[in-house]
Amino acid sequence: MIQPPPLHSPLHLIILMPLRDDWTSAAELIRRLDKAISSDFRTVEIFLVDDGSIQKHDHNDFESRFSVVRAIRVLRLRRNLGHQRAIAIGLTHIQKTASCDAVLVMDSDGEDTPEGVVELLRAYSGAQGAQAIFAKRSRRSESLVFRCFYHLYRVLHRGLTGISVQVGNFSILPSKYLDTLVVMSELWNHYAAAVFRSKLPFTMVPIARGTRIAGISRMNFAALVSHGLSAISVFGDVVGVRLLIGSLAGSMLAGLGIILVVIIRFVTNQAIPGWATYATGTLAIIMIQFITIATSFTFFMLSNRTNLGFVPLRDYSLFMEEPEDIYPHE
Repeated sequence: MIQPPPLHSPLHLIILMPLRDDWTSAAELIRRLDKAISSDFRTVEIFLVDDGSIQKHDHNDFESRFSVVRAIRVLRLRRNLGHQRAIAIGLTHIQKTASCDAVLVMDSDGEDTPEGVVELLRAYSGAQGAQAIFAKRSRRSESLVFRCFYHLYRVLHRGLTGISVQVGNFSILPSKYLDTLVVMSELWNHYAAAVFRSKLPFTMVPIARGTRIAGISRMNFAALVSHGLSAISVFGDVVGVRLLIGSLAGSMLAGLGIILVVIIRFVTNQAIPGWATYATGTLAIIMIQFITIATSFTFFMLSNRTNLGFVPLRDYSLFMEEPEDIYPHE
């Protein structure tokens, strides 16, 4: 078997992990990460974004003889905001306060594996650090029901935005990308979609998804739907244009249907008594509804172009408490 090329070092890497009560998993994952990349990298900092945890972390859980991990810092949020917004705040904090070569974003529960991190880093090294690298899921471990809904969501996302969903949060990006991302309102809704929307260069590598180290997932059906809608909302203008075109096309077809009914009623002898009036009324209602929808989308899109919305660089500090260093612990 051909061995992959060695990673270029030294590299100052920051690993960003959003979590909520997954302290045990995060501590074990960090130990596994340190072992997985200890032979290739010199300095790694871990930023844990505490997304409103109820349980308190134990400093002793994060004490270990690390080879490359130099620091572990907790960024505690004032309230639970969800993974995507926790990532947005973490990236903005890094852009404002830290210096590094690259930022790696991953989950803290173990489903993003140390072996996957190695693959991302090798791909990043092969690209000379010139583009972001996302993990393309080559194998999923969820239930059949989840996979069915996930594929349905992918079809809906592709139809509304024109973009196929293939990645999650697991990725590595050059630190220079942060300057663009932190001023994008879209980052507040969905990290990966914001990167795609930014038009910054990226590529994907197939990486299998792992399993949780400890505990159970807090993700439920409502949260999954909200997550999917957040990704679609990043492309709101594209979705609006497509729905506008669809609404106009529907109204035109309804109008043509009315013309066809009138022709059949007055030009031919095929019309059933009372049918023309019923069909014309029904088509007229459908046409009015489509026109109303198209008008609503038009005004919605125009009004959104004047709204700046949430800007992470400007507003992120509202949700953060003072960072805490848990390794090394003073």
